[in-house]
Amino acid sequence: MDSSRPLNIVIAGHVDHGKSTLIGRLLHETGSLPPGKVDELIQISRRRGVAMEWSFILDALQAERDQAVTIDTTRIWFRANGRRYAIIDAPGHREFVRNMLSGASEADAAILVIDVAEGVGEQTRRHAYLLRMLGIRQVVVAVNKMDAVDYDHALFDDVAAAIAQHLATLGITPAAIVPISAREGDNLLTPSANLGWYAGRTILDVLAEFQPAGALLDAPFRMRVQDVYRIDGRRVIVGRIDAGRICVGETLLVLPSRARAKVSAIVRWPQAGPSWAHAGESIGLTLDQPVFVDRGDMLSHQADAPAIASAFRATCFWLAAEPPAVGEALRLRMGPFEASVTVASIDRVIDTDTLQSLGAERIPQYAVVDLSLRGMTILALDTREENPLTARLVLLRGRDVAAGGVVTDVRRAGVAQNLHPHQHLVSREERAARNGHRGAVIWLTGLSGAGKSTLALAVERHLFTRGYFVYVLDGDNIRSGLNADLGFSAEDRAENIRRVGEVAALFADAGAVVITAFISPFARDRATARAAAGQAFHEVFVKADLQTCEARDPRGLYRRARAGQISEFTGISSPYEPPERPELVLDTARQTIEACVEQLVRYILDATSVSVQEHVMT
Repeated sequence: MDSSRPLNIVIAGHVDHGKSTLIGRLLHETGSLPPGKVDELIQISRRRGVAMEWSFILDALQAERDQAVTIDTTRIWFRANGRRYAIIDAPGHREFVRNMLSGASEADAAILVIDVAEGVGEQTRRHAYLLRMLGIRQVVVAVNKMDAVDYDHALFDDVAAAIAQHLATLGITPAAIVPISAREGDNLLTPSANLGWYAGRTILDVLAEFQPAGALLDAPFRMRVQDVYRIDGRRVIVGRIDAGRICVGETLLVLPSRARAKVSAIVRWPQAGPSWAHAGESIGLTLDQPVFVDRGDMLSHQADAPAIASAFRATCFWLAAEPPAVGEALRLRMGPFEASVTVASIDRVIDTDTLQSLGAERIPQYAVVDLSLRGMTILALDTREENPLTARLVLLRGRDVAAGGVVTDVRRAGVAQNLHPHQHLVSREERAARNGHRGAVIWLTGLSGAGKSTLALAVERHLFTRGYFVYVLDGDNIRSGLNADLGFSAEDRAENIRRVGEVAALFADAGAVVITAFISPFARDRATARAAAGQAFHEVFVKADLQTCEARDPRGLYRRARAGQISEFTGISSPYEPPERPELVLDTARQTIEACVEQLVRYILDATSVSVQEHVMT
C-alpha cells in the first residue's frame, strides 16, 4: 500500500441513500471536524426539529438543507491512520448526474452506497455503469441504513447478492460489500456489535488497501499544460502531472506539434524541491529550447508518447435532452485542452437501467453511447486501457455539457499500424551534393499586405537563376488543389497550415528549397510546421505594421474587412501573434522590397550551403 499520496474517493449512489450522512460520520469518527462543529450540528438539527443530521456538514447551501438533497459536488479532506483522503460527494438525483460525472472523473476509487430497504435502484445501476465507464475499478459497496431494518442479516444478503450480480455484468468486482449504518457509525472505522454476524472488513479497512492514481508512477509520463507563465524572463510551463515521472535533463515531446526540448528545471511554489517530479504533483517546467508550448498541449516522453490522431472512438454517458446526430459539431474538452469534433457515426446505444442495446434512432437521456468522432485538428490521445485518467473527456453542445466519457480506440494519424515506411536509398547528403545546396523550408509569415508573396516569388527567381531546386507555396496553389476542401473557420485555417507544413517538409526532405507565403497568424500553427520540418525550418518574419499594410491593401481585403464583409480577418477582427524568435526579420515598412530580397537570398545561400567535401559523392 502506498500511503504517501492522497486517495481521491467518489461517494456514489441513489438520492437519499445516505451518502452525505456517511461522509459526515466518517469525518466525525476520524476526528477531522473542527472543534465545536458537532455542537453546531446538534443546534441546527434542534432548530429544524429533526434528529442529529450528519449530512448538514456537507449540505452548506440553505436550499440543500431545506430539500435534504445534495445538488453540487463537494470535496473534503480527512486523515486516518497516517493517510490523507479526499472525498468527493456526488449527487444522486437524476438531474444532477452531470455533477456526479464531474466528481467521478477525478476519483481513484468509489464507495457505492445502497439503502438496504430500497435495494438496487435505477440511479444505483446508472452510477455503477458510470464508474465502470470511467475505469474506476477500486469499488467498495456500503449497504446503508442497517439500523432502520434492525440489522436484518437476510435482507443484507439479498441486497449484496443483487449488487454483486449487477456489478459482475459490468466487469466490476467490489473489494467488499459492507453492511453499515452511517447515522450510528456502524462498521465505518471499527466492527460493530450490532452487526456481529458480519465478519468482514470495515469501510476504512477497505479504503486503506486502495491505491491512489499516483500508482500511475510507472505509467508513461503525461502532463497537460495548464498555462505558460513568464517569471524573471523565463517561460515556465505549468500543469499537473497525470501519470509517470519527469526529471531534469530528460527530453520532452510537445504534442500535437511534436516539438522537442530538454527539461532545464522543475519549478515549485512556494519553495524549491528536488530535480524530479511524479504523478499527482502540480509543477512548472522550464525548457532548454524556445519551442512553442500552449495551453492544452500534452507533454510526454518520445518513447511512449500518446497516439496522434484526428479520428477516434469514445464511450460516452449522454446527458443532454436532445440526442447526438451524425454530422453534428461538438466541442471536445480534456482538462485544459479544447477542440472541435464532429460525430462521424453512432455505433452503439446502451440503456443504463436494463443494460440492453438500443437502436441509434432512439437515444434516451442518460444512455451510454459509443461514438466515432473526427477532430478538426490533430489530437494527442490515450485510450482507457492505456491510461483511464488521461482518456477521460467531456463533450459540449454550445456552453452546455452534452456528454462525458472516455476514449476507447484511436485511429492514429501518420503512424498507422499497417504502414511500414521504407528507408530511402538516396540520402539527404547525396541530394545536397547533387543539387549543390541543402533542402529547407523558408516560412514567410506576416500580415496581409506585408509583402510575403512578392518576396517569395522574387527570391524564387533569383535562386532559380543560380541553379537552385526551389519552389513557392502560397494560398493560390495550395487552396486550389490540396486544400480545396477547407473553408476559413478557425479549425480549417489551422488544418490549412498543418497540411502546408507537412508538404513543405516533404519538399525539403527531397532536397528542395521551398518558400511558403502564408499569414499563419498563430504561433501554435507555426510551431506545428516547424516540428514537421525539424532543423530544415527557417521562420522569416515579414514585418510591416497594420497601418502600412492597410494602406497598401493590394486586393482590397482590408477595405472589405472594415466593411464587415470578411469575418475573422487577421489584424482587424482576428489577432496576429508575431514570432518570438524568428531566424530572420525583414522590415518591409522601412526597407525596399529589393533590399529585403537581397537580404533573404543571402540568408538562404548561407543556410543551405554545402562544403566542398560534401560535393564529393561517396
